Amino acid sequence: HNVECFNIVVGSCVTLTTLVTHWNQNVTLQNVSGCFLQIIKKFVFGQLTLHQRTHTGDKPCICGQCGKGYTSSSSLTQHQRTHTGEKPYSCGQCGKSFTTSGHLTLHQRRHTGEKPYICGQCGRSFTESSSLTQHQRTHTGEKPFKKSHHCFDCGKSYLRLKSLKVHLRIHTGEKPYSCDQCGKSFTTSSYLTIHQRTHTGEKPYSCTQCGKSFTQSSNLLSHQRTHTGEKSFSCNQCVKSFITSSELTVHQRTHTGEKSYCCDQCGKTYISSCHLTRHQRVHTGEKPFHCSDCGKRFSSSQNMKKHQKTHTGEKPYSCNQCGKSFTRPDSLKLHQRTHTGEKPYSCKQCGNSFSTSRVLTKHQRTHTGEKPYSCTQCGKSFSTSSYITIHQRTHTGEKQYSCSKSVRFNRTCNFISLLSHK
Repeated sequence: HNVECFNIVVGSCVTLTTLVTHWNQNVTLQNVSGCFLQIIKKFVFGQLTLHQRTHTGDKPCICGQCGKGYTSSSSLTQHQRTHTGEKPYSCGQCGKSFTTSGHLTLHQRRHTGEKPYICGQCGRSFTESSSLTQHQRTHTGEKPFKKSHHCFDCGKSYLRLKSLKVHLRIHTGEKPYSCDQCGKSFTTSSYLTIHQRTHTGEKPYSCTQCGKSFTQSSNLLSHQRTHTGEKSFSCNQCVKSFITSSELTVHQRTHTGEKSYCCDQCGKTYISSCHLTRHQRVHTGEKPFHCSDCGKRFSSSQNMKKHQKTHTGEKPYSCNQCGKSFTRPDSLKLHQRTHTGEKPYSCKQCGNSFSTSRVLTKHQRTHTGEKPYSCTQCGKSFSTSSYITIHQRTHTGEKQYSCSKSVRFNRTCNFISLLSHK
């Protein structure tokens, strides 16, 4: 029956009235294939030819600048805007511009909070139908697409060739998108856009509950879960839960041992790009985060926030055994091990156990001989950051610790030397 209907659709004398009449008299959902339903839909809008190109692969609309082909002139027009930079669709609330009306509509929902696509199983809402479809697969377990694009370096697979190309930049180090203000480079245009907001100060995503603003919609979503307490992403190996899927992905690598991000200077590997970035600052000496109270600079925002609590005196986390207070929950957890004697981190080479992973890492360097911290002035290498800090004072002449009783003692560069002197 599908063939009969198809002959009617493509017949030379067919009209919309003829088709609708035939449909009402003969067609039921049981005898119509999914593809044919799409054909009817396309025909009603005068786009049967465009639909047929999805089967034939025909792309007659060619871009004169890069040679890329498209099935329709409208798709070509949208693509050409990536060359011209034209963004004809503007948001009336924030002025942001977009290349397509569809992208503008999605953006406007971030202002209105509209999420018209609702999951019938759990009630969760989404701004896009594609996001809803992906979410529903978490309920059904459906995997409709075969991951046919494989990375030959690490074996990871992707649904789309474009995603594989972006992934390969992790291995090659290619960063084709550069910031015209500071020269920093990025693997994707979206990362560049997010970075540029650090220069402009733009934070277009605001929390409706507390008013806090963010540079990325994903950061806003993660923040909103701090209000709801929702942790939607659970590890199937240790049942630990996370606020974001990216946090879960990074955590799962602690089980698999996967470390895809490699430092091109020393070869050390990491489970995430942010861990690699933080490590690379050891080589460059970059400290982009500074304390607004005293001006001290830090290589990570985490260390800066920890430092800032020394100004406020805030210590909200208390030990229920001795009453000692701490600025962070993980600091309290480490302290509690002094009471329990717990040492969960063991060296595989000698069996020694340690209370923290950081101390274990330092210990392992006594076996490997690794000295990842190098002095930029003389090239001497050290196994810990504290050792290189002490060493660098021999170049700068800085004497941080002085004796209050003896003015003659002026050669101390570190606290240990001061104690020995006393």
